[in-house]
Amino acid sequence: MSIAIPAPEPASPMDDATRPEPTPLGAGTARSRRIVRSLSGMLVGLIVAGGGWAAWTASQTRRVPVYRAEIVKAYPHDIDAFTQGLEFAGGELFEGTGQYGKSRLRKVQLETGAVLQEVDLPRDVFGEGITVWKDRIIQLTWQERLGLIFDKATFETTGRFRYQGEGWGLTHDESNLIMSDGTATIRFLDPETFKVVRSIRVSTPEGQPVDQLNELEYINGEILANIWNTSTIARISAKDGRILGWIDLSTIRPRRAIGSNAVLNGIAYEPTSKRLFVTGKNWSELFEIRVVPVR
Repeated sequence: MSIAIPAPEPASPMDDATRPEPTPLGAGTARSRRIVRSLSGMLVGLIVAGGGWAAWTASQTRRVPVYRAEIVKAYPHDIDAFTQGLEFAGGELFEGTGQYGKSRLRKVQLETGAVLQEVDLPRDVFGEGITVWKDRIIQLTWQERLGLIFDKATFETTGRFRYQGEGWGLTHDESNLIMSDGTATIRFLDPETFKVVRSIRVSTPEGQPVDQLNELEYINGEILANIWNTSTIARISAKDGRILGWIDLSTIRPRRAIGSNAVLNGIAYEPTSKRLFVTGKNWSELFEIRVVPVR
């Protein structure tokens, strides 16, 4: 495909040095405590055994291709931004940030990291993923089950909508909004009514569900998803939820980061130049990357 990501190809057996080594699941936040309790028995067993997510993804490598990320260029990023959503639209970069009392929607200059336009979310909501649909920007909230609609040009609030479950990541294809909620299910929503049109369950070739799907980016029939609290991005078939590959970003690290939750989160694809960008929560840089197969 004509993007910065190579097309999936059959993977050969790999030694431990070439397998993804994401950061382990953390603890200390309400979300992490709830998630650890909800993990499947197999995954919990791996964590207890010390292998964690890396061991689980490594077990998939004979069937699922593994890729690594290389830095093309680093750009400044607001280290105070708790990045929850990242998206290019019309050559402009938009970012949604989280945390109660600090959640914002902003337009950012790529080259300098300067905030060009910004609006605060209500202090009682925790901002999550964003996507730009035509002349609107749509932003999810975490546990409030509330979606916010903004005018793309003015950032004025033009509407709200409700959904079931938590809000995590958001992107869109040619017809629908695409939403994650931390589970293995990805929902496709009608962009006008916000009703669920269909859903897919994300799983490995062995049928093991893959949850913790966080920030999303749709690219040519694939959904890229940050796996929360790891340095791994999943390549997912938007058609049926099959895992098409794992992207290992364990070598992508900022010069500075703030706090224990400063994990990889934020994927943006610029379609005109076909460039792919990633960042993290409270990271000092945003990175343009290329994705290459692990040999």
